Amino acid sequence: MSVFKKVCSSTQRAIFVCCQRFKRSSFVSSFLFKSILHTKMAAVRFSVLTRSFSTSNSARQLVKPPVQIFGLEGRYATALYSAATKQKQLDQVEKELVKFQGQLKTDAKLKEFISNPTLKRQVKAQAMGQVAKAVGLSPLSSNLLVTLADNGRLKSINQVVNAFKTIMAAHRGEVVCEVTTAKPIDDAMKKELETALKGFMKKGETILLTTKVNPDIIGGMVVSIGDKYVDMSIASKIKKYSDIISSAL
Repeated sequence: MSVFKKVCSSTQRAIFVCCQRFKRSSFVSSFLFKSILHTKMAAVRFSVLTRSFSTSNSARQLVKPPVQIFGLEGRYATALYSAATKQKQLDQVEKELVKFQGQLKTDAKLKEFISNPTLKRQVKAQAMGQVAKAVGLSPLSSNLLVTLADNGRLKSINQVVNAFKTIMAAHRGEVVCEVTTAKPIDDAMKKELETALKGFMKKGETILLTTKVNPDIIGGMVVSIGDKYVDMSIASKIKKYSDIISSAL
């Protein structure tokens, strides 16, 4: 058996496993499910749209996002924002990715498939391409999934989607603010925080406040506003004082 046939055979098995997860999902009709199982596999053919997700593209080719997000997820999200802006599909792509992200939260098997280190990149890329087609994703959303898989970054899909959501929030004049505390805060405290944080907003901006609990910070809070980060936790103060004491010895 040729290497190409072996790859195709592996891809078919991977797609079968992945599509089984979607079989009872509202995203995929039985017709599409059957179509995927009988589709002849071929090597991945990336379109011009896919190349827009390459992190090596010149910055001058990209549409600058309203907020800069660093890291790997920021690079992919920025490239997606640029491509979607040029094609006037920002809202559509956001809705599709949020829907796909929701599916990931409820489908343990799909999550297992994505994080499976034994599957080759090409196998995952072809499988995700077929699944994206089955669930009716647009070419942009589909190419994002395929490109992440082909680059071995599919496990970062949640971070990339979250980064894109942050960019889209800024695009609408919304500022994402996350407050982390050691213990849950009540509604009254949350309202006070929201009122205080609104003072940092520019004219026309609205705040989207979310809270998170992390006992490791001991006390105080950690505030993230857009691309800004302020650590006012007791844990950070303890570390700071410990470092000062250590350097003095």
